[in-house]
Amino acid sequence: MQWIYLIPALPFLGALLLVLTSRRISKRGVALIGCGSVGLAALVTIIAGLQFMQEGSTGYTQHLWDWVSIGTFRIGMDLRLDALSLAFTFVITFVGFLIHVYSTGYMTDDPDFARFFACMNLFVGAMLLLVLGDNLLLLYFGWEGVGLCSYLLIGFWYKDPANGAAARKAFIVTRVGDTAMAIALFLLVQHTGSLQLSTILARAQELWSVGDPTVVLIAFLLLGGAVGKSAQLPLQTWLPDAMAGPTPVSALIHAATMVTAGVYLIARTNVLFIISPSAQAAVAIIGAITLLLAGCSAFVQTDIKRVLAYSTISQIGYMFLALGVGAWSAAIFHFITHAFFKALLFLGAGAVIVALHHEQDMFKMGGLRKSLPGVFIIFLVGSASLAALPFVTSGFYSKDQIVWLAGAAVGGSAFYSLAAILGAFITAAYTARMVFLVFFGHEKTYVHHPPGPVMMVPLYILAVLSTLAGFVELPHTLGHLTLLSDFLSPVLPAVVTDHGSVALEWGMQGLTVALCAFAIWLAWRLLAAPFPAGLKEVLKNGWGFDDAYNVLFVRPFVQLAKINRKDIVDKLYTGLAMITQRFHRMMSATQSGILRWYVMGIVMGAVIILSVIIWRQYAGHVDIKMIQR
Repeated sequence: MQWIYLIPALPFLGALLLVLTSRRISKRGVALIGCGSVGLAALVTIIAGLQFMQEGSTGYTQHLWDWVSIGTFRIGMDLRLDALSLAFTFVITFVGFLIHVYSTGYMTDDPDFARFFACMNLFVGAMLLLVLGDNLLLLYFGWEGVGLCSYLLIGFWYKDPANGAAARKAFIVTRVGDTAMAIALFLLVQHTGSLQLSTILARAQELWSVGDPTVVLIAFLLLGGAVGKSAQLPLQTWLPDAMAGPTPVSALIHAATMVTAGVYLIARTNVLFIISPSAQAAVAIIGAITLLLAGCSAFVQTDIKRVLAYSTISQIGYMFLALGVGAWSAAIFHFITHAFFKALLFLGAGAVIVALHHEQDMFKMGGLRKSLPGVFIIFLVGSASLAALPFVTSGFYSKDQIVWLAGAAVGGSAFYSLAAILGAFITAAYTARMVFLVFFGHEKTYVHHPPGPVMMVPLYILAVLSTLAGFVELPHTLGHLTLLSDFLSPVLPAVVTDHGSVALEWGMQGLTVALCAFAIWLAWRLLAAPFPAGLKEVLKNGWGFDDAYNVLFVRPFVQLAKINRKDIVDKLYTGLAMITQRFHRMMSATQSGILRWYVMGIVMGAVIILSVIIWRQYAGHVDIKMIQR
């Protein structure tokens, strides 16, 4: 495992090579570097993971060099591979590799092919640094890195002003959470004297009792950072607009990288939340409300990518709900299954969009199961997993855990359980509606470009994983889960259930299965039914959060900026620019191109230099005589 530094280093190296050589190599060379670097990182991850499991280690830390050293305060460039970081690293590298391969076909006609892969590699590298960092400063470095890359990739087609606006929105909204997280890091340094994760988690229980105001404040600030990156209430508004980027970017952001960073942060700092019950309860409440609001918005969208965007917000809400009730491994389990089926759905949607000449309106599609049978099958597999079709999909097993533990865990309640069940019903409804609109009915658009093998092979692999991934965690007995939970047990606390029975658990499963079937039937029956116009507009616009933020924050800030346009700070920089321009004009006047002026300048310079030399010699001679006298 001494090679784990290669896991983040390879994508970074690939990005650097693409930046330096993009104009001198072919698209095939770009694809080889872009895909190969992430593929090699995935291979190193698999080898390290096999060695990790064979040795039965609880964790391996690799110190590369000292980064910051001030007195007793030291931050190293340290990487740590344990069960939690290994699970995230595998998903990031493996799913990221499949998305890269898919992108070679999806982006083949784009003139900025090399820039796209350079940004994608940088994105993967930053996320790997985030999950492998052994201290919060290195984690924060990767955290800000994925924020920067999201800006670059969401606004990749920057010539369209709407894409640039979406990129700026994502960057600014997530900065709100990032600021909260930065304050939390300062407080942790102040109180624990370290940013080393192991040191912080060990000292936290010694320094603070349960419910101590300081640790509660720190936990809430960390939650603010997680809410921003993972697009949870109230900072969820950036994610639907992030669909402005190319579809592979959407798949990478939603499935394997950025939006799962908040889930990782809360899981990694679980001790701080355990001794802050109010903050942990806030995680569950935010997750429960977000999954319902986003699910309702997904049901009325017309753009296929925006349906999936709101779906991601809702599914991340399930993960937050699981973290909030103490079902830590259940949240990670759903993260893994969600990565597979959401990547499959986004890439499947991309295949549809390319085939229909970049059409994204579902109401202009229809009947594509005949024209695109391969895409239909894989999309159906992904949709079945998202809707938690029982027994044959990974989404059923991971979501069923959360639905059950939302009420049965020590931190659970009837409200959480009801929210999880209702969310499952809404998810099945909007997923079925999407499938019916796109693949059933009459064909309304001609298929221009059926996807080739380079796009379809990653989809088939993801379809298999979306089906089989659920079997890495199967119920053994009530309250005890095998495989994944046991694997994560050295890092994450075990879930504790305080009530329930086998009969109640099976009854809950039966209820969710019945609701799933009813939701699919209802979606089919109401497909052409009119929806109340006012309510539809509210849901389609994300419950009006954007309008509220524009009124409360954006417009007042813009008005203040206009009033303060010529403030003293601007005058300082304007004055500096004017001085620089005047010196430039003075110096450029000497470059007249007339030879006699140049000769005269040389002669005058020589005269001045000789005069200075003679004067200094004469002055020195006079001084010596005066001293002698």
